[in-house]
Amino acid sequence: MVTVAICGLGSRGKDTYAKCQHIFPERMKIVAIADIIPERVEEAGQEYDVPISMRFSSGEEMLEKEKLADVMFICTQDRQHYGHALKALERGYDLLLEKPISPVLSECRELAQTASRLGRRVVVCHVLRYTPFYQYLYRTIRSGKIGQVAAIQAVENVGYWHQAHSYVRGNWRRAEDTSPMILAKCCHDMDIMLWLADSKCKKISSFGELTYFTEENAPTGAPKYCMDGCEHRDQCPFYAPRFYLEHPKAVEDGLVYAVTDQADSVHVLEALKKGPYGRCVFHSDNTVVDHQTVDIEFENQVTASFLMTAFTNQCARRIRIMGTKGELKGDMEAGTIEIIDFVSGTNDLIQLHTPSKGHSGSDMSMMREFVRMVGEGKTGKTDASVSVASHLMALAAEEARISRLVIDFEEYSTYEMK
Repeated sequence: MVTVAICGLGSRGKDTYAKCQHIFPERMKIVAIADIIPERVEEAGQEYDVPISMRFSSGEEMLEKEKLADVMFICTQDRQHYGHALKALERGYDLLLEKPISPVLSECRELAQTASRLGRRVVVCHVLRYTPFYQYLYRTIRSGKIGQVAAIQAVENVGYWHQAHSYVRGNWRRAEDTSPMILAKCCHDMDIMLWLADSKCKKISSFGELTYFTEENAPTGAPKYCMDGCEHRDQCPFYAPRFYLEHPKAVEDGLVYAVTDQADSVHVLEALKKGPYGRCVFHSDNTVVDHQTVDIEFENQVTASFLMTAFTNQCARRIRIMGTKGELKGDMEAGTIEIIDFVSGTNDLIQLHTPSKGHSGSDMSMMREFVRMVGEGKTGKTDASVSVASHLMALAAEEARISRLVIDFEEYSTYEMK
């Protein structure tokens, strides 16, 4: 049995990781919780029978106490991760740490070094390594079935609705307040390409812009808020009342709970009148890009290209891995992998069982492994010492995008990003 303190009760802390107590109650028990929203603390406290004395109004308040549990889940906002995690390590906790570690290069390094110095485990939530999909790709590459890997092509389709919800109206809309898009959304993808290429990054370049979700693209007469009588609502895919009350992703996947904890139509419509999720997508204060490409050269001469785009219907990841003896094509959400053998000319199509939620089942796989790892005293596959490399890649890609330069990764990793 591993005891858990949760710092941050948002969609990841409360609605994803905490739920695991119901799934394997014999392995984990939530004993302390903290959040700045009292209603969330009350709800989680009742659901998991957390004593009132172990319910806290902030992560800072909880971390003033001596160690309360075996592990702490750090699920606060991006720029809070480092401070909360560092204090938790000093208190003696092992950590499950939401990505990113930090948007600051020096803080990423310091946290990994502190964990090593104190002998603490820090598993970063790079959940894609835990998916059956990417594990199958990894094993196939290592088996030599497609020969030596020469190139990787990866695409992350963010989805027009996900971009609007999270990166135009939502918490991750401003890089200066949270993280650059390539780190907040795509450090998963940097991590996977590092893992599959089995090499360190050598050089990296990037291009991308905030092109569409700007004031200049607002339709004539569009109001600041969708509820203020927008005459374009029938033609706008981002019209907030329609999305949060009708779209399957808002209703079934629970995105509506970011708008209001009471998700009936009366409360939703009231919250959209002046709340952040009711803003016109062209009149928000967002700064992160809505499309970006990254080109990578690895030390073993594998090259990779990555595309992130908001302008898709599905939220999906697709990949193509080209080797000297064959080729792999895959769609994570569909759970399909095609293996093409150059010698025989055969095409093998593999259909994996892929849960529709929880990052294709990887959230639950990661949690099972994390709890087992802590209980058995082992180190996880996404330990902070490993995950720092993908953060450095994402930060270097952002530097390359801004400077329009090809970044030498070894040189970049030796200086502190301002």
